[in-house]
Amino acid sequence: MPVRTLIGVDFLLHERVRSGDRAAFAEIFDEHARVVHAHAVRTTGDRALAEDVVSLTFLEAWRLRDKLRDDVRSVRAWLLGIATNVMRNTARAARRHREAMSRLPPPEALPDFSDEVAGQMADAQRLAAAARALQRLKRSEREVFALVVWSDLGYAAAAEALGVPVGTVRSRLSRAREKLRGLVEEELAADPRTGGGHMSSSGTAAARASHRRGTR
Repeated sequence: MPVRTLIGVDFLLHERVRSGDRAAFAEIFDEHARVVHAHAVRTTGDRALAEDVVSLTFLEAWRLRDKLRDDVRSVRAWLLGIATNVMRNTARAARRHREAMSRLPPPEALPDFSDEVAGQMADAQRLAAAARALQRLKRSEREVFALVVWSDLGYAAAAEALGVPVGTVRSRLSRAREKLRGLVEEELAADPRTGGGHMSSSGTAAARASHRRGTR
C-alpha cells in the first residue's frame, strides 16, 4: 500500500478514535498491546505488574485520545511514552506500599514449596536480575535504554515519547549502555539462583542490542 494511502488510513483511524469510536480504539490496542506489554515486562521484571501497566496505559490513552492529531507522528511512541509515565507512578506507589508494609508485624512462616517451582521460576529470576540492573541506572538513562534497546524505538521516536531532544536520547543511551554491561554481571553474580555469575539470556541480548545501537 502506498505511503500516502497508509497516512490517510491512519488519519481516519485517529479521527474515529478522537470522536470516541471504541472499535477504532480496539484496532490500536490490537496492534500495539504486545509491544507495550513487552516494554513493561522488560522494565519492571514482573509479568503481572506489566499486565497492569498495559491496562493503565490504554485507559490513559483513551482519556488522552484527543491528542491523536498531527503532532503525534508515531502511535507506538506515544503509547510507550504513556507507559513510561504509568511505570513512574507505579514505582512511587510501590515504594509507599513497601514503606507501609515494613511497619506491620512479620507474617507467620509458610511451608516452603520452592523445590516444586524452581524450574518455573528460573526464567523469571533471570529477567528480574536484568531488571534490577536496569533499576540501578538513573531514571532518565533507564527510560531511554528501555525504549531504544528493548522496545526498538529509533532515536527520534524515543525523543517524541519522552519529550526530549534527540541529542539527549543519544547521550543518555550512551551512558546507560556503558553502565549496564557491568551492572547486569554484578546482579547475576550476586544471585546464586540465576547461575552465580553467568549472564542471563536477557542480559546478553540487552548488552548485544545496546552495542549494535551505539552507532545508529
